[in-house]
Amino acid sequence: MGRNIGWWLAGDADAVRAQKRQLGWIKRFDPRFWTVDFPRPMMAAVTTTGPQAMRVDAVFYRTNDLAGLIWASTDTIDHPLLRYETARDYRGCTLAFHWHSSGLMPLDAINGPTLTIEGRDAAGAARSWYVRLWNYATGTATDAQVALDFDAVDGGFLLPGEADPVYAGDIDRMFVSLVPPGYTGAAGELAAPAEAWVEITGVACDGGGSTLAIGDGLVPPHGLCLATGYDDAYNVTPARLLRQIVGLGYRDAIDHYVGMSHYFRLEWNAGAGLHLISLAGGVLNVAADAWHRDFLARAAALGFEVILSMSYELLDQHVWNDWKQRGPDGGQALTGWDPPSTLLSPCSTGAMVYLQTIAMTFATMAKAVGRVHFQLGEPWWWVRADGTICLHDAAARAALGPGVDGVASVKGALTAAQTAVLDAAGALLAASTAAIVAAVRGVAADAELLLLAYLPTVLAADSPELRRADLPVGWASPAFDRLQLEDYDFVLAGDTGASARGAAAAAARLGYSPEQQDYFSGFVLNAVDAPTDWPRIAPQSTRRGRGACFGSSSGRCRRSRATALPCSIWGRGT
Repeated sequence: MGRNIGWWLAGDADAVRAQKRQLGWIKRFDPRFWTVDFPRPMMAAVTTTGPQAMRVDAVFYRTNDLAGLIWASTDTIDHPLLRYETARDYRGCTLAFHWHSSGLMPLDAINGPTLTIEGRDAAGAARSWYVRLWNYATGTATDAQVALDFDAVDGGFLLPGEADPVYAGDIDRMFVSLVPPGYTGAAGELAAPAEAWVEITGVACDGGGSTLAIGDGLVPPHGLCLATGYDDAYNVTPARLLRQIVGLGYRDAIDHYVGMSHYFRLEWNAGAGLHLISLAGGVLNVAADAWHRDFLARAAALGFEVILSMSYELLDQHVWNDWKQRGPDGGQALTGWDPPSTLLSPCSTGAMVYLQTIAMTFATMAKAVGRVHFQLGEPWWWVRADGTICLHDAAARAALGPGVDGVASVKGALTAAQTAVLDAAGALLAASTAAIVAAVRGVAADAELLLLAYLPTVLAADSPELRRADLPVGWASPAFDRLQLEDYDFVLAGDTGASARGAAAAAARLGYSPEQQDYFSGFVLNAVDAPTDWPRIAPQSTRRGRGACFGSSSGRCRRSRATALPCSIWGRGT
């Protein structure tokens, strides 16, 4: 792992060259390459159930919730060397499939499943067509065979005079709309969350344009591993995500952040006027549950060890008020994401029981396919940009006592009384993570537990005492099996000295040997920065020596789906 590893930022021109080489072929409408999209807070996921089959699982909360099952003519998801060719001409093609659904508006309803086709007419004018699937179905409204000939498909409800012939020669994308029986199109709340699914099997495309070229390169294994996250990949099939991981040369382990915004169940709280996190009816929402079961099973079949990562961070708009860390001004801890996430208080019984329940649920899933590997990712007391530490929620104040009133900013020199409060806060944080560790090991006694710490924050030079609270000695070996470190602010600044000093300080404080450590070197948040960021990130994956992890971040970046590469890379040490 000490060798130099080259890198190459492939782009669109490289994708064109790959397609000209015709390295591989797929049938148009291959189930692996469909996606889903929808408005929050509803959730949906698409998984493949066979070579010609897929399933969508969804939960709806509002009377105007609508999910789209999408086929795009241009592949904006996959790596340039692995994407399928752009083909907007559907003339001469037919599409057939079997539809079987439950909990959705039926095919024969006025707002039943509709195929929206977006493109241009024969004169080149942009327009859309709305094809009622029931008009091309044989069977019942929930169990039918559908057959579409793109040379003879009409939009409209097909009452007299409503036929609207589709021009299939210039299509950008198409999607099937999925809505609950309580759908009205107007804003409002359903009486209860509505869970639904549709199985689409026997997908068959025939005709002259039914086959697409696809990049089919295979990068030799390079010793680096990959980190990804559900918040970035929820809209694609696990089969598609794993195809990229293998094709780009990643092996052995995947660090998978279960996320902060897409896995939970919600309930409507009329008093607050919000959808709040809930355990009613289960733990994960049906979409997240289906997606992760498929992902874990497929990853195991490919020989990957999946490290499931959970943080203390959740999307603020759905978090109960008494779960949130707060500053001395009473304001909740908020990250810089838009919309922001918040940090859960280690002292909130409700929040910590919830995280323990989530951890046990994911551990049970992982145990079904192999050994459990579970990471606690960046558990900390949140510090605002001005140095204010969020130790002041009601539960934390009760646990820390009146001395907490004397601790606001952690910047600069602190008094003995203030550092004592930080030590106590660190002990509370360590106790909360120990309870999650115990919960996971209650599911799987042989589980591997890992801790991820972000050094530029917890070892900030202008806040020398913060490590007492956010890198507590209660985490010292053997509290966890492995220590994982990330420091991408140092990396992107080119500050290799700070990176080395931070790793040494963390190892000295917590006592994990190099062989017990993994390293995450960074990610590119914005594609425009790739040419400058990657020359700094890539070398870090070879500088930590044998026994360390090499590569990049934990998958916590919230990149646009349009970039769609798995977020980051890292290397698993031996």
